[in-house]
Amino acid sequence: MSMKSLNRRRVVVLAAALACLAPGLSLAQAKLKVAGIYTVPFEQQWAGRLHTALKAAEARGEIEYKASENVSNADYERVMREYATGGSVLIVGEAFAVEAAARKVAKDFPKVNFLMGSSGKPQAPNFSVFDNYIQEPAYLSGMIAGGVTKSHKIGMVGGFPIPEVNRLMNAFMAGAKEVDPKVEFSVSFINSWFDPPKAKEAAFAMIDKGADVLYAERFGVSDAAKEKGKLAIGNVINTQAQYPDTVVASAMWKMEPSIDRAIKLAKEGKFAAEDYGPYSMMKHKGSELAPLGTFEKKVPADVVAKMRAKEKAILDGKFTVKVDDSQPKSSAK
Repeated sequence: MSMKSLNRRRVVVLAAALACLAPGLSLAQAKLKVAGIYTVPFEQQWAGRLHTALKAAEARGEIEYKASENVSNADYERVMREYATGGSVLIVGEAFAVEAAARKVAKDFPKVNFLMGSSGKPQAPNFSVFDNYIQEPAYLSGMIAGGVTKSHKIGMVGGFPIPEVNRLMNAFMAGAKEVDPKVEFSVSFINSWFDPPKAKEAAFAMIDKGADVLYAERFGVSDAAKEKGKLAIGNVINTQAQYPDTVVASAMWKMEPSIDRAIKLAKEGKFAAEDYGPYSMMKHKGSELAPLGTFEKKVPADVVAKMRAKEKAILDGKFTVKVDDSQPKSSAK
């Protein structure tokens, strides 16, 4: 046997040995194989937070990342199985509309780790759940909204009336009422996670009824506010750069604490079924109120001071924002 073929054989044997010791880690870079599966486009804000956190880990050289966007609910299980059989050690996604199928896949692949957006409980040994528990900054953004509305009417456009959306809307409403007890709300749901034209039309209808501040839980709402010269409050991401004269404040979600924890545990072989929900809260830096930026001097100073005091109380554990998953309703006429 030639020296060249002998060396090649040694590399193959070494690679096989390493694969046995650390499945999912490549010989050259020892990167964890991670997959992301999203039913919406990468640009959609909720999926975008997961994708951004995973891309950051990829940029640091920690993981080998592959992702699929716009996966239909009917196709979700097949895509999960493809990634699981293809060597992915950690799969991140959303199980809200495919709970039974996702949990079935997890049972079939006990050595693969799953971190899924879910309204359900963790499933031992390998199915962890998370959710956007950003009701704290949502409350603070509501305080700002209550401080800038002049008509005392706020319009709210949501995707679906599910707990993940409801709790943020309810927290926002409670914050607005603290600052402006007279405020009235118009609430509607477009029954889609990504339909900007439909969200825009719903927002126009609210503006026609006197709303001068709009809660933009979905894309499209801020466009309506901009066109009509009204104000908007953002959710999950900060779009003020795109709407400098429209978006006053945003409740930001940061998935990095959850994603980084899952990657670390998966690398160490210590990943277990747990609820990652708390890692989306302010004390874990999983959420925050975005800087007021272009509206720093436009929001009344007393409102900002009141909001900052509440922010400190939340971080100090002296004020707890209530988690209310019930469907929010428009104010009674």
